[in-house]
Amino acid sequence: MAETATLKNPPLGPVPAAKSSSAIVIIGALFFIFGFITWLNSVLIPYLKIACELNNFQSYLVAFAFYISYLVMAIPSSWVLKKTGFKKGMAVGLLVMAVGALVFIPAALSRTYVLFLLGLFIQGTGLAVLQTASNPYITIVGPRESAAKRISIMGICNKVAGAIAPLVLGAITLKNADAIQQRLLTMTATDKAVELNALASRVILPYVVIVVVLVLLSIWIYFSHLPEVDTDNEDEAVAKANTNKTSVFQFPHLMLGVLTLFLYVGAEVIAGDTIISYGASQGIPLETAKYFTTCTLVAMIVGYIIGIATIPKYIKQGTALKFSAILGAIFSVIAILTTGYTSVLFIALLGLANSLMWPAIWPLAIADLGRFTKIGSSLLIMGIAGGAILPLIYGRLADVLNPTHAYVILIPCYLYILYYAVSGSKIRK
Repeated sequence: MAETATLKNPPLGPVPAAKSSSAIVIIGALFFIFGFITWLNSVLIPYLKIACELNNFQSYLVAFAFYISYLVMAIPSSWVLKKTGFKKGMAVGLLVMAVGALVFIPAALSRTYVLFLLGLFIQGTGLAVLQTASNPYITIVGPRESAAKRISIMGICNKVAGAIAPLVLGAITLKNADAIQQRLLTMTATDKAVELNALASRVILPYVVIVVVLVLLSIWIYFSHLPEVDTDNEDEAVAKANTNKTSVFQFPHLMLGVLTLFLYVGAEVIAGDTIISYGASQGIPLETAKYFTTCTLVAMIVGYIIGIATIPKYIKQGTALKFSAILGAIFSVIAILTTGYTSVLFIALLGLANSLMWPAIWPLAIADLGRFTKIGSSLLIMGIAGGAILPLIYGRLADVLNPTHAYVILIPCYLYILYYAVSGSKIRK
């Protein structure tokens, strides 16, 4: 394999199988948390749209505030990890997320949208640290050729949590939301304020629980026996190939991979975070539409299971990425050309198309980076900012055109991902 994962403290050597397995369990728990926190946004968007009286563009600032933190904090995250190492860095990331969740309490009490956005940005900052550590960790803790399989297992942990999160938060925050919207139309300004304040307060208890869980997880990670890995320790072949490399920007397959990840994450967030509001725009009651994000994530779980069963035994990571990009383009076109439940179904099926993209893009992009792995991983984490920019563009298009035709933004994204799978990932000079 191109890079040997080693214990940071002497004696150096390959990570033992037992420690590798325990590490996978711990990282799996972290990916569960990633998924739970991340996919709460799909409920927060329609919830805050009602509670804070927002239009489509303003409501998608939820995704912007959350994901833009990856762009801002990815490089600082790599500095944190250099100082703390992977394990302590993960513990720090969890504590930062807890602070962000805590901000939701004063935000809800004052019904201040800016405070909600601040809390989301802080949560995203903590996740940037966690993602910068955990993604390369799970990639290099075992053989590179089976990295996509390990990441797929992590993806299942992530998306199972993501499927549960909207159901839990939606049951609390969007309960009787359709009736509330109807009542608001006939209320006086004073009564409306009372109703909206009561709606905003619904989010307090769930986020108090989240704060407690994040703090406990941080303590668990800090005192765990998670093995440290040294990404600066290249094997002979990689070291020789990188002799004349002085900058991470000298790896074109990585730079193209960052853009690919940017577009993929944007497409994934659009598919997951817009589908509830999109269902409502199609005349489907919020009581029903609140389950649609879970449908998208169940489709992703199915895709991950397919990946675990087939990669690398039957298909290569690059081939999986090609098929996924083609499916994504086809499903997007069908969603645009149809209406109602049929259109919503194909937005949900984008979860299947998106499922194997992250597991395939990540190992393709950081292949052969050697001592540049940490900074390369930070650049890839910056690519997650696609989840901030593309949903915001979708929201603007939904206001200017309509929510259905706004999905046209997905088609060029999938076509570029196809290019990366076919040739972009193979460029080395």
